[in-house]
Amino acid sequence: MTSTQQTVKHSKQVFEAAATLPPKVFSWLGLFSPANLLVTGLMLAVVINALAVVYVSYQHRMTFHELQQLRVQSNELDVHWGQLLIEQSTFGLEGRIERRAMEELNMTFPDWSKIIMVRHE
Repeated sequence: MTSTQQTVKHSKQVFEAAATLPPKVFSWLGLFSPANLLVTGLMLAVVINALAVVYVSYQHRMTFHELQQLRVQSNELDVHWGQLLIEQSTFGLEGRIERRAMEELNMTFPDWSKIIMVRHE
């Protein structure tokens, strides 16, 4: 055999070995042997569980952030509601005073002709 033929033969052997590398690596590691199948399955379960914990933690943080925003909005709405109640009681107070003055004290509005405007300087 010539050196060129030996090189070609050697190159073919290298390519064939590279093509069959993953099964040989897995068999060398023994990951899919019956004795280590349980360990491999448990390792896979631990990785999946870790990813699930990360996802649930992220969802919890997003939900908590949304809850805080809704609490702030609720407080702002409570303040606004209190202001509206004060405003309503203020406007209701004038009508109540006017009604009681007319009913209990027999007061009436004067005619426009009897109203005198006084200038303040």
